[in-house]
Amino acid sequence: MLKHPAVPWVLPFGVFVGLLALQSAMPVPVWVRLVLSLAAILLVSRPVLRGGPSKPVLSILLGLAVFVIWVGPDVISPAWRHFILFDNSLVGHPAGNTPPASKGDPMFLFLRIAVSVIAVPILEELFWRGWLMRWLIDSNDFEKVALGAFTPLAFWATAALFASEHGPFWDVGLVTGVIYNWWMLRTRNLWDCILAHAVTNGALGAYVVLAGQWQYWL
Repeated sequence: MLKHPAVPWVLPFGVFVGLLALQSAMPVPVWVRLVLSLAAILLVSRPVLRGGPSKPVLSILLGLAVFVIWVGPDVISPAWRHFILFDNSLVGHPAGNTPPASKGDPMFLFLRIAVSVIAVPILEELFWRGWLMRWLIDSNDFEKVALGAFTPLAFWATAALFASEHGPFWDVGLVTGVIYNWWMLRTRNLWDCILAHAVTNGALGAYVVLAGQWQYWL
């Protein structure tokens, strides 16, 4: 099972999603999510994470632009997120899950941002744009499909599923998925998408803490 070619691309994401599912039944400390997610990445994904970003400056700028897109609707229209499309029993409710006592805990905040900046961009880009986009093109042998290969189905299905992962923020999640997919097509380099994703999450984490916008941490 661990020798299956999909494992380096899928397992870390599966570990992270499993920990989030467990969170609904029992408390899972944020440091556990960080340690187990990074352990999964280091143990199985290192062979497919060689190299680095090919366009680091543009990836950073793209990540910042996505952050602006992410918070823009709520800044322009504070009631935006409470429209029925974004606040219902199907997609969830725009309310963060950060415990009140943790909002002033420096160690919690450090670890929570570390999860979103270090672990999440790697494991999500491995899964969404490293594996799923290619698997949707050729489910029998995704490895022969180059990173950044394009078909309309793979592009839009990946963007839509990525959006669904973000609950009441599915609208900006969809735009983000389209942008990250496009960046993969342009760079054909997973690390460029990881860097852009990390910058977006880092800027968002800073905004959450400094502006008290805890609803973004679901």
